[in-house]
Amino acid sequence: MNRGDWLAEKRRGVEENFDTTFAATYDEDEPAIDPTHRRFVTTVLEQCPPDGVVLDAACGTGKYFALVLDAGLRVVGIDQSAGMLAQASAKFPSVEVHRTGLQETGFRAEFDAVLCIGAMENVPPEDWPTVLAALHRAVRPGGPVYLTVEMTDDEFITAALEDACARGLPAVRGEDLRRGGGYHFYPALDQVRAWLDEADLELAEQAHSPGEHFSYSYEHFLTRARRCPD
Repeated sequence: MNRGDWLAEKRRGVEENFDTTFAATYDEDEPAIDPTHRRFVTTVLEQCPPDGVVLDAACGTGKYFALVLDAGLRVVGIDQSAGMLAQASAKFPSVEVHRTGLQETGFRAEFDAVLCIGAMENVPPEDWPTVLAALHRAVRPGGPVYLTVEMTDDEFITAALEDACARGLPAVRGEDLRRGGGYHFYPALDQVRAWLDEADLELAEQAHSPGEHFSYSYEHFLTRARRCPD
């Protein structure tokens, strides 16, 4: 099977799962914002001007909208799932949202900060440079970009690759087809830092926190756009 076609199929499947299965109960199943996520978001918001606007990229049901609004800032949400955006709009009807994927994000220096939380695990390795470049372009020069990276142990990653190979699928190490609606990617942290550097996103702070489930955790990257986007 051609890897490009396979990845496109997996992406459609994840989107459909979020639209038809996860959206309706996502807020019930999703735990409250944990302290590390809250601390990083608060740090980002404190760096925005009083009339600032924040892009929540892959905003889902708007879990972080209230934090931005309570800080007196404006938020714009994007997500590729119409079902998740419908839930976000029902809770926050005044917030502007757009249906678009991370790979298709086309904003240019329109935001004072960017949040991308709990989303990059759905992005395959080939698309990471594209997405990071798009997040960089979206923020004004010098603005903060905060993203999380889901992590798991090496044994889990190895088992996932062995399972995919046994099924004749063109997966690479780090890809797991058993979670996240049928696709997750767990990158090596050295590779993440290299991709950030290539995207001219300067690392300001990195931290680790446990996830809501024993099998995964989060790495937090607070970065700053180094230069004016192309």
